[in-house]
Amino acid sequence: MEIQQQLFKFRYHILGALLLCLATFSLLHLAPSFLNILAYFWPLFLSTALFLALVLFFAKTQTSHHSDDASLPKPAEDLLDFVAGHHHDPPLDAHNKKSD
Repeated sequence: MEIQQQLFKFRYHILGALLLCLATFSLLHLAPSFLNILAYFWPLFLSTALFLALVLFFAKTQTSHHSDDASLPKPAEDLLDFVAGHHHDPPLDAHNKKSD
């Protein structure tokens, strides 16, 4: 009788554990396999990897071979600043700005 009282006391915990096991089992058997997901999204993964490689390439290269001329901008510096969130003038608000 004491075991039934203890089980009744933890009935919500047992029910939650059973639901978690059922959800895990159904996700493992009903969800698409990793290869199916990879086959569906491979163009997105490839284009993202190429874009990141291009950003890294532009970040490493410089237009000037002279180290004393610091006034020349690096290639795609504006793009890198925009992606990094360091842009000062958002593209849509640039036309609203009054020039002094």
